Amino acid sequence: MMNQNNGKALFKVSALALAVAGTTLLAACNNSDNNTTSDTTSTMDTDTQALTRLATVPLGAEITGLFTTEEGDLFFNVQHPSSSNTVSDADGKVFTAGTVGVIRDADFSSADLAFDAVEVPSGDDQQLVRTAVGSYNVIAQNGDQWAGAPTGSLGAISTADGSSVIKVSNDPDFNAFISTGTNEGYLFTNWEDRPGGMSRLKIRKLDSGDWSVVDNDVMMVDFSSVDGTWVNCFGTLSPWMTPLTSEELYFDDTSDWNNPGYTYISDVEALQTYLGGTYPNPYNYGFIVEIQDPTTATPTPVKMRAMGRFSHENSVVMPDKKTAYMSDDGTGTIFFKFVADTAEDLSAGTLYAAKVTQDSTTDPTKAGFDIQWVELGHGDNATINGWIANYDGIDQGSYSAGSTSYISDTEINDWAESKLQQDLDSSGSIAANPFGDDRVAFLETRKAAAALGATAEFRKMEGVNINLAGAADGSVPYAYMSMSEFNKTMSDGTGAIQLDPTNADCGAVYQMALGTNFNITRMEPVLVGGPYDGTATANTCSVDNVANPDNLLVLNDGRVVVGEDSGEHENNMLWLLNPEL
Repeated sequence: MMNQNNGKALFKVSALALAVAGTTLLAACNNSDNNTTSDTTSTMDTDTQALTRLATVPLGAEITGLFTTEEGDLFFNVQHPSSSNTVSDADGKVFTAGTVGVIRDADFSSADLAFDAVEVPSGDDQQLVRTAVGSYNVIAQNGDQWAGAPTGSLGAISTADGSSVIKVSNDPDFNAFISTGTNEGYLFTNWEDRPGGMSRLKIRKLDSGDWSVVDNDVMMVDFSSVDGTWVNCFGTLSPWMTPLTSEELYFDDTSDWNNPGYTYISDVEALQTYLGGTYPNPYNYGFIVEIQDPTTATPTPVKMRAMGRFSHENSVVMPDKKTAYMSDDGTGTIFFKFVADTAEDLSAGTLYAAKVTQDSTTDPTKAGFDIQWVELGHGDNATINGWIANYDGIDQGSYSAGSTSYISDTEINDWAESKLQQDLDSSGSIAANPFGDDRVAFLETRKAAAALGATAEFRKMEGVNINLAGAADGSVPYAYMSMSEFNKTMSDGTGAIQLDPTNADCGAVYQMALGTNFNITRMEPVLVGGPYDGTATANTCSVDNVANPDNLLVLNDGRVVVGEDSGEHENNMLWLLNPEL
């Protein structure tokens, strides 16, 4: 299926297209393990098809941490592989622990990069990382130590005072590499847990092509100055070379934060343990955290309050160093935009939320969305920190069933009525702002945005990303966003978003053109998973197409690397998408 956009031909890869054109678009799926070129063509699969399987990971694992260096090294992680895996790879590595690694002997910065697809694994191969080009180099695994560092081993989440280890995380996520010299630098890796964590490894590329830790220079970043973090998920490296880690706060209703009977209250209690017994303030979590001074002996985390509090999957800053787009993971979520007052300073600015209008079709391979931006408010770290402090000292003893110790839904409605000067709850009058300020916009951001008319119907919104250089010079003038699924609130037949649910469990990737001042006014589907077969015992989404896209990486030539976080594929897969053949 071909679509014209800005005068260029774009291939929308859909379940239908895959079903009818499998021998053309996906001929590589029949190739042998040695990934040799077909006898009947002189071109590689990446030259002839829109979607090519780049790698597969072991049973139980998802793919995280997509990041490329300027020299074209592609990092990615193997998150939470099965503890039952026993097969060793060529380097003697067994994948039973969260793994941080890189594809060696392949240059992903080159427009000449071409390869045939790697096959769907079977047998022992299901327990290994297999790549279509180069090979996977394990840099580190959770539990590793170097001369006793870091304390508690790699992935260890210690209490704020460092006196004990709470847990050793098995969930490496976002990677960011900051060069300190030729083939050398610091690799930052999120550990997606509760409390959250981030490691920093000094690594060097050897003459052999392998990357390894050097000088025993390893640490877990100290987050005690910001009272810890929550579920450090995906992220990006800012244009000024600071990691931006994301707190994926899935508390849709803050009133449950101190509810002793809440299903996930043990996660909050783990934060309480981190803080040495002090009950955590919910409004201190759910932000973008910038790691300032990243290459010094003591990197400094700063929570960027003005960018809003919600279930941050990741943020990406545009080349103007002011505009950022942020994805919100969960059900009934919102697409956000932030514009900083000053370049390279995310501590103050204006927050916006997307209101979308769907095209007049429910076909997920065709339905795009026009975007208008609803202004939520202007804020800065100092002011918002003052508001947050008003909710210190609240614990489970303060909980009362049927009420809340925090900002209530009624207060959110009244704030919105005052801001819009509209009677939103049909009470017959317009309420006054109960606070006299815009704290609702920055502490209950998702609910605030919905109250002001933003579209709170997205589902499993995951990575949003650009190619920074290509966005700056116009050669890759797009941002991309993945929806791991588009079921539930995106296909329930009500509201602004109404998509056909047939293949909704398999997910989609959207392309968004960058306009003047890097403004986004539309998103269009460029990749839709499926077909979906709910009767299958494994691989309910076709193995010849993406399932539950998550991390995204946009290469210099405009191609997009897509990683899966899927229960619909027995082995999760890494794909190379060419949206413009």
